[in-house]
Amino acid sequence: MNSSKHTELANHAWSVADLLRGDYRQSDYGKVILPLTVLRRLECVLEPTREKVTETVARFQGQDLDTDYFLRKASGHSFYNKSDLTLRKIAADPQNAAKNLQIYMGAFSENAREVLDKYEFTQQIKRLDSADLLYKVIGKFTDLDLHPEVVPNHNMGYIFEELIRRFAEQSNETAGEHFTPREVIKLMVNLLIAPDGDALTVPGAVRTVMDPACGTGGMLSAAEEHIRNLNPDATVEVYGQELNPESWAICRSDLMIKGQDPEHIAFGNSFSDPGHGREKFDYLLANPPFGVEWKKVKEEVEYEHKHLGEAGRFAAGLPRINDGSLLFLQHMISMMKPVDVSGGGGSRIAIVFNGSPLFTGAAGSGESEIRRWILENDWLEAVVALPDQLFYNTGISTYFWILTNRKAPDHKGKVVLLDARDQWQKMRKSLGDKRKELGKQHIAEVTRLYAEAIQVAKDPERALHTKVKVFDNEAFGYQRITVERPLKLRFEVTEETLTALATAKPVQKLAEAEPFVAAVRTLLGSTWSKKSDALVALKDAVVAAGLLWPTGAPFTKAVRDTIGVRDPEGEVQKIKGEPEPDADLRDYENVPLGEDVEEYLKREVHPHVPDAWIDHTKAKIGYEIPFTRLFYVYEPPRPLAEIDAELRTLEAEIQALLGEVTE
Repeated sequence: MNSSKHTELANHAWSVADLLRGDYRQSDYGKVILPLTVLRRLECVLEPTREKVTETVARFQGQDLDTDYFLRKASGHSFYNKSDLTLRKIAADPQNAAKNLQIYMGAFSENAREVLDKYEFTQQIKRLDSADLLYKVIGKFTDLDLHPEVVPNHNMGYIFEELIRRFAEQSNETAGEHFTPREVIKLMVNLLIAPDGDALTVPGAVRTVMDPACGTGGMLSAAEEHIRNLNPDATVEVYGQELNPESWAICRSDLMIKGQDPEHIAFGNSFSDPGHGREKFDYLLANPPFGVEWKKVKEEVEYEHKHLGEAGRFAAGLPRINDGSLLFLQHMISMMKPVDVSGGGGSRIAIVFNGSPLFTGAAGSGESEIRRWILENDWLEAVVALPDQLFYNTGISTYFWILTNRKAPDHKGKVVLLDARDQWQKMRKSLGDKRKELGKQHIAEVTRLYAEAIQVAKDPERALHTKVKVFDNEAFGYQRITVERPLKLRFEVTEETLTALATAKPVQKLAEAEPFVAAVRTLLGSTWSKKSDALVALKDAVVAAGLLWPTGAPFTKAVRDTIGVRDPEGEVQKIKGEPEPDADLRDYENVPLGEDVEEYLKREVHPHVPDAWIDHTKAKIGYEIPFTRLFYVYEPPRPLAEIDAELRTLEAEIQALLGEVTE
C-alpha cells in the first residue's frame, strides 16, 4: 500500500469533520474520529471469527466459568466482542443508536473497553446523539474498509498516525505534549539502533523497545519500523507507559490495530507506579516533558532514594523539584539489560533533553551527582545538539543523549559531542513553535557523521571535522575547591562601631548595658592595630567607670566583631593558632579532575593573593557538559573603519529618503 492510499483512507476518516463542524470545535474533532477509527478497525479485524465467538458465548452461557481464554482463542486475537451488533446495524436504527452503541462497546473484552473508556467516548456519544449526528457519523465509518487483507497492520499504523498528526495540528496549543515531530524521531531512532545494524539482520532476531513517556506511541512505531526495515522477519515487542489518559488510549489503540499486545502499554506515572516492574529491554527511548516538576510524586521518589539505595532507581541523586528530566533517565537506566561475561546483552538508550541537564547544578548537587554516576560508569556514548525551533511547543535548543552499557571498543571511556545545530531547513508553514525541520539529507548526514565520529574527530581534513569532538569521560569532571583568605582587622571606636556594639546580643543581655556602652564611648576616636591592645583599653575604660568586665567567649567575640574593621593591612585573626578565614573573601575554583589542587593554587591564585589556602574539608567533585562553550568559536569584531563606512552609507540613504519626502 502506497502513501497516497494511506492519505486517502485517512481523509475518509477525517471527512467526518464535515458533519461535526458547527457542533464541535476543530480541536475536538479527534475526540470523535480517533475512537471511532479504533472501533471500526477492531470490528473489521474480528469479522472473520464473529460467528465462532458467538458460538463460544452460547456454549458457555449459564456456566460459572471465566470464558476470557476461550473467547480470545475463538477470536484469534488478544481481544473480542460478544455482541451480534455491528456499526452498520447501529447506524441503521437512528432512534436507538446511542443505546446500541453503548451495548456494543460494553461487549468488548476488558482490554479493549479500557482503551475506549480512556477516550471518554461515552460523553461524545451523548453529545452526538443530542445533536442528531450519531447515526450519521457511524454511517460514515461503516463505509471505511479497514479489513486486514485490505489494510495490513503496519499500514493501519500509518493511517492512525496520520490521524493523530492531524489531531495534534488542530490542537496546536498542546500538540507538543504528546507529539514529537516525525523527522526528529527518525533521526533519534537512527542513532539509537544503527550501531546494531549487523546484529539485527540475523534470522530470528528478537528485540524489545521501551518508552516510559510514550505519548501516542510515535517513537515506538518508528523504532519498530526501523528494525523491520533491517530485518522483515525480526520479532519486535514494544512496551511503554503514559500518564495522559487520552494519549495512553491512542497508543494502546495503535498497538491493538497493528496486532501488538496492548497490555504492554501501562497507564500511570513512571516514577511512582512503574508499569513494567523489573523488566529489562534492548532499546529505550523517550522525549519526556521539559522542565516539568515532580512535586506530586515527591514522597515516593524520595522514599526510594533514601531507603532502597542501589536496589532502587534513584540512588545516584535527585534533581531539583522543578525538573524531572534526569529522573526519567535514571528510570530508563534501571531497565537496561546487564552485559554478560562474553560481552553479550546490554541495552541502548536515547532521550531528548533541553540544555538544563547538561550543566544545571553545582558540584555535590543532585544533577551533578547523576551526571557523575553516568560518566563514571562509562554509559554516556554521545550528546547531539539539535537545531532550535524544532518542536511544536517550544523553540528552545534540544539535545539527544545516547547511552549504552556495551560501548564499542573505540568508544570506551569516551564521549562524542556532535553539533548538528545547523542541520535544518525552513518549514513552508510553521506549526506552533516549530519553524524548522530536518530534511532527509540532514538525517542522513548526521547519521553518517555519528557512525564515523571517532575518525572524523581525529582527522582535521575530514568534512565537518569541527562539528565533532571526542573527550575522555574525566574531561567533564572537576574539583570544586574552597579558597580561603585570612580575616584581617584593625580596631576602632567610632559612632558606627559603638552602635554595632550596643545592639550586639551579648551586650544587650548585660545588667548594666547602657553604662557599659557609655564607658566605651570615652574612647571615641581611638584606634588599635592589635586585638589584644584594643581589649585592654576597653577593659580599663569599663573598670574605671566602676563596672565589671564581662567574661566568656561569646562576649569577647561580639566585642571583636563590632569594633573590628576589615583592613588589608590589619592583624590576622586566629583560631587555635590557625588563621581565621574571612567569609567575605571566600572564593571557589573549579579545578580539572586529576590536577593537583595545591599546584593549581600556586599557579593560579598565589600570584594574586599569596596568603590564600584551600579548605580541603569542603572540596567536592562535580560533573558538567558545557556543550556550547566547547564548540564556541571566537569571532573578532569587524574593523571600526568598516563599521564607520557602513554608517556613512546608511546616513546617505536616510538623507536621500528624507529629500524625497520633502520634495
